[in-house]
Amino acid sequence: MEIGKVPESVLKRSVLKQLKTKREEVILGSGVGEDCGALELKEDEIFVVSTDPITGTAKEIGNLSVLITVNDLASSGAEAIGILLTVLLPDQTKEKVLREIMEQVNAACDSAGIQVIGGHTEVTAAVNQPLVSVTGIGKVKKGRLISTAGARPGMDLIVTKWIGIEGTTIIAREKEEELRQVFPEAYVKSMCDMSEYLSVQKDGVIAAAAGAAAMHDITEGGVFGALWEVSSASGVGLDVDLSRIPIRQETVELCDHYKLNPYGLISSGSMLIAAENGLKVVRALEEAGISATIIGRTTSGREKAIHYDGQIRYLEQPKTDEFHKVLG
Repeated sequence: MEIGKVPESVLKRSVLKQLKTKREEVILGSGVGEDCGALELKEDEIFVVSTDPITGTAKEIGNLSVLITVNDLASSGAEAIGILLTVLLPDQTKEKVLREIMEQVNAACDSAGIQVIGGHTEVTAAVNQPLVSVTGIGKVKKGRLISTAGARPGMDLIVTKWIGIEGTTIIAREKEEELRQVFPEAYVKSMCDMSEYLSVQKDGVIAAAAGAAAMHDITEGGVFGALWEVSSASGVGLDVDLSRIPIRQETVELCDHYKLNPYGLISSGSMLIAAENGLKVVRALEEAGISATIIGRTTSGREKAIHYDGQIRYLEQPKTDEFHKVLG
């Protein structure tokens, strides 16, 4: 395809035709020439909005772009309704690539029960690989909005599933052939298949109902970055047991191979939660088939302490995600 807006014929057959999921709240959705989408909500509901680009990988970019945005909405306790999607493609991209991205988007939207409300698709020399940026729109009942800043001293800190899920699966998919020279094929496949755990949509709904005071999807900067952000936003200190932070062996092996710190690795699929009664939240999650672990507590001070093997270290401000050491 040539530089410029995607032609109407391509837009119809490779973009709009792929989008099948609909929501009753959407009264104006995706269409040729439509610059806006429109929603109608009830009087006691609040709009919640989030936005994120996917730039670190070309594989599964359509799927990841939807999942990450739905995860962000879930961390506020909101139900995702729809997304606005911007797709930027390099010069001379084949139409097949665009269609594949939109098929991934539709599959992810169908799984999450959301609709593509609108967006923009363009071929441009400003990018050298596909770039997808998503703005998500959700709703939550008044009085039930949860923020990163909701933690208070003396609360339990909980991590769902395992850290490093997103970083492990992206690196494994991008470096699959290389990794097969080091690990058994079945083990590499297990790394790639961790993508099935990337959603925290269910985690958020259950934790919110069980009394979560703060929730944060663990993304760039990994669990250390998420802990720092919850601490800073809420004005609380931390007392965390490193040995209790859940991590799969596949992530340990991958990080050892590339000399990465797994605690600083992008971890969508895992949620950090603060709650007065951590055991209640853990039980509710586990009853729904989601593993969860209490890793520490918030404190009234400002120190962000991490305990391990009888020693104490203190969190530093988040740096560049470990992910970029492998994929740039």
